[in-house]
Amino acid sequence: MQIPNMRKCNLCPRGCGVDRAVQKGACGCGDTMRVARAALHMWEEPCISGSRGSGAVFFAGCPLRCIFCQNSAISRGDTGRAYTPAELAEEFLRLQEEGAANINLVTAEQWAVPVRETVAIAKRQGLRIPILWNSGGYESEETLALMAEDIDIYMPDLKYLDSDLAKRFSGAADYPEVAKRAIAKMVEHAGEPEFDAEGYMTRGVIVRHLVLPGHREESMAVVRYLYETYGDRIYQSILNQYTPPARELPYPELNRRLTRYEYDRVVDYARELGVINAFIQVGATASESFIPEFSVGAGEAAAEKGKPWE
Repeated sequence: MQIPNMRKCNLCPRGCGVDRAVQKGACGCGDTMRVARAALHMWEEPCISGSRGSGAVFFAGCPLRCIFCQNSAISRGDTGRAYTPAELAEEFLRLQEEGAANINLVTAEQWAVPVRETVAIAKRQGLRIPILWNSGGYESEETLALMAEDIDIYMPDLKYLDSDLAKRFSGAADYPEVAKRAIAKMVEHAGEPEFDAEGYMTRGVIVRHLVLPGHREESMAVVRYLYETYGDRIYQSILNQYTPPARELPYPELNRRLTRYEYDRVVDYARELGVINAFIQVGATASESFIPEFSVGAGEAAAEKGKPWE
């Protein structure tokens, strides 16, 4: 196996091969780890946030280029504060002290090398809560293998199965096949879902899917694929929170919000298939912003209110 590194960068499926000490990679990042936010996050699924909150660490940069990105403020790579692994380990321990149910690594793939060192330092200093890998699903198998011993819970997206949609909306025609292979590796590593006495997940996989306006049939295909492939060995999380970006997109359907009918039809289809292990959102969650405020310094923001789930 080729060991992932940032000197001829192969951390993500782009495999751009640049020396990130000299120039930015396809993820938009150099070689200095940057974090836009590290705080208790109350908006994740109930078994992740609960009443304690998830210790969410939002990393700068992303290997995808989703035109509807809800975290575009940080996904281009040059936002946030620079951290050494030792400094970020202190943030992990602070979040644990504040009661976080887990450490939630949000879009960390492009920083896997220093993140692995960070986790090792934090564990030596007393980190005990589960580590969660929260990603867009566009994952290098080698990078997943590098992180495997450190990760307890995986929460990837499966955005599309249609390569044309993946190319148009995320600039990655290979996304469906890459994401399917990555999720298979995650399930292989994490195994069956496990929970503690309070109902928090301690091991397992939750696959998220954001229903896009005008594409409910694609969402049904994703739900069907996940259920036929994994059954109840994973949880599905079907999201209705699509928020049109401020700028107008070249695809008219993405310039509007998801309708209740579209979302309900996808949820009804999941029920018809027999899906049991799933989270769905209730109410008009896209009627208000659920996007974290990234202008706040890491560690300075208070915990937020939660999303409605069932």
